[in-house]
Amino acid sequence: MKKILLFADPGIDDSIAIIYALLNPEIEVVGIVSSYGNVDKKQATENVAYLLELANKTDIPIIGGTTRPFSGEIPTFYPEIHGPEGLGPIVPPENIAGELLNFTEIFNIIDQNPGLTIVDVGRNTSLATAVILSDDLSEKVKEFYIMGGAFLVPGNVTPYAEANFYGDPVASSLVFDSLKNITVIPLNVSNNSIVTKQHVATIQESTQNPLIDILDEVMDYYINAYKKLIPGLVGAPLHDVVTLSLLANPDMGRFIYRDVQIQQTGKTKGVSIADLRVKPEDTDKNVRIYLELDYPLFLEDFIRVMSTKIPTE
Repeated sequence: MKKILLFADPGIDDSIAIIYALLNPEIEVVGIVSSYGNVDKKQATENVAYLLELANKTDIPIIGGTTRPFSGEIPTFYPEIHGPEGLGPIVPPENIAGELLNFTEIFNIIDQNPGLTIVDVGRNTSLATAVILSDDLSEKVKEFYIMGGAFLVPGNVTPYAEANFYGDPVASSLVFDSLKNITVIPLNVSNNSIVTKQHVATIQESTQNPLIDILDEVMDYYINAYKKLIPGLVGAPLHDVVTLSLLANPDMGRFIYRDVQIQQTGKTKGVSIADLRVKPEDTDKNVRIYLELDYPLFLEDFIRVMSTKIPTE
């Protein structure tokens, strides 16, 4: 079983990733770091708390992450994609707000869980802050899974850059320059993790639990938003879910090892760069980059995990 500390900014795809992680018997979520990104930190925290309430997992700690990038700029949010509250049409009940623990709780969780995996599916500001505050993060954490980047494929927030790296390229650059054992899941892979309304219907017909009861409303909103962005698309890509799916099923895609750099300014702000020329594999390079996805296996895994009952202690 993989114990994970999840950094997220839910957001629809982050929220579905949280649901996937809570339902997957191969994953144990030991904490969630709530930060700005798709929505502001306050709304992200309310969404996390709501999902944990639905899952009857309120014992999972929520740690307060960052509110803006290292540049100090006011973040841009995306209600047209994620809805005004980050969960499409769903508004979490006002009595569910979530109790945030101090950021330093991250280091207690790491110390209490040897062999921990950190998964960051949002802006990298909070993870970079942990890097700054710790001088041995790579030694204490087994591996880091990061959703972000686009290698020689178009971006999704600019013609060149993916949203997470673009949101705070200084933080992303610090993370890739400082940490070891990084696996990155870029748009090359995540753009292909398409889930349709029919897939959601199949899941809902297979199981009943409060987490899955909201899935159709959330995904309908997300799919309709993507139809406006990409005419002809029949579903929506679940960028953050496929990151967790590859964590649980590392042979589900093809990867290479390379060094990665993040551009920080100008027209190429947020662009991820790696030498992708064909060459003998070099596992001494810092980053494992997934470039291809076995889509049928991903879909099978997603439907299977999401169709399971909420695990009970």
